[in-house]
Amino acid sequence: MRGVIKRVLLSWSSGKDSAWALQKLRQQSDVDLDGLLTTINEQSDRVPMHAVRTDLLRRQAESLGLPLRLVNLPFPCDNETYEERLRAAICTAKAEGIDAIAFGDLFLTDVRHYRERMMEGTGVSPLFPLWGRPTADLAREMIDGGLRARITCVDPRCLPAAMSGREFNDDFLNALPDGVDPCGENGEFHSFAYDGPMFTHPVQFTIGETVAHDGFIFTDLL
Repeated sequence: MRGVIKRVLLSWSSGKDSAWALQKLRQQSDVDLDGLLTTINEQSDRVPMHAVRTDLLRRQAESLGLPLRLVNLPFPCDNETYEERLRAAICTAKAEGIDAIAFGDLFLTDVRHYRERMMEGTGVSPLFPLWGRPTADLAREMIDGGLRARITCVDPRCLPAAMSGREFNDDFLNALPDGVDPCGENGEFHSFAYDGPMFTHPVQFTIGETVAHDGFIFTDLL
């Protein structure tokens, strides 16, 4: 018997884990995926840490066929302001009939608990469609499933700077140093998803310069 249909927003980082979470949500008969929810650095007009430009974010949403909800954050942004703006967005979503927000988190229990606490009392439930999957298997599943993504940021304490800008593929996984999570769940790297079964067409971009900033290596996508 089919369950009650939930209207769900996906917390969208622009990266591969968000894209694969979307793919899994679309395979669930009890989910009506209603849109994408993304925080934006107001100063740079980019997704925090992934450093993806808002223009490319909108192109992703268009190819995914989903509306995009932006939560603008000042820079720098203290935790109080972050939580205030995010909870306001959650409450707005609830007023518009959203039942749940899904996240692409994989295994960090402190992050999951933080999200659950953030949503307490809002009437909106958290969902974690990828939770607990072995990340080595999950990374290969994404690649074998046709997901294409480009690395936009690496932590040089974990990865060589030259790995920023590379394609997320088997060669990338095989080149990862020992101890680096294959999905970058510990923040070792971030990505931009641009093609795959969840997209109606590839998101076009060109590769810009790679720079060091605030202790990380970023590759600009234009």
